[in-house]
Amino acid sequence: MNGLGAGRVATGVALAAASVVVVAGSQAAAEGGPAQLVAATAAPPTADAFRSVRSYVEVAEPVRLRIPAAGVDTPLVRLGKAPDGSIEVPPAFDVAGWFADGPRPGEPGPAVILGHVDSRTGPAVFFRVAALPQDAQVLVDRADGSTVAFRVSGSQRVPKVAFPTDQVYAPTLEPSLRLVTCGGSFDRATGTYRDNVIVYADPTE
Repeated sequence: MNGLGAGRVATGVALAAASVVVVAGSQAAAEGGPAQLVAATAAPPTADAFRSVRSYVEVAEPVRLRIPAAGVDTPLVRLGKAPDGSIEVPPAFDVAGWFADGPRPGEPGPAVILGHVDSRTGPAVFFRVAALPQDAQVLVDRADGSTVAFRVSGSQRVPKVAFPTDQVYAPTLEPSLRLVTCGGSFDRATGTYRDNVIVYADPTE
């Protein structure tokens, strides 16, 4: 399975900042002020430049994923972005990866973990993830020896060409977890599955 097709990451803070810049530009155009026009055409701030008025305790990096109901017990590798803006896929079929540019599991926001469903030689690490029942336990072990527990709240299968980027990556004030793999029918022409399976999980109380 070549590529999970997990969509492009949208940063809500950056989009909000861009909206402010557009409004300022419209106002500057109406007033005709050169100083305002220069400010309106400047690049919006990045997410790294944003500082929330709320404070959170940073959690350690995730190092292992365990899903007893799916037979998953795998190390986690760090994943970045591919040249097209999508998330990289894990380099091996038997190992899952977490999107290191997003929240860590247990931090506020959607932490995203990807895994392959199969390979040319047989099932891969997320082969049984699509069949996870509601309330199935998902455990993420972290570098400091702590573990954060989640329970599956639901899942969906979507065409890769219509991946719900906003729904998966939209910022949230509470921790959440998304498990992403391939599903649906296999396209032999491209060597990939046509769909993605997304499993949603929330922290246990």
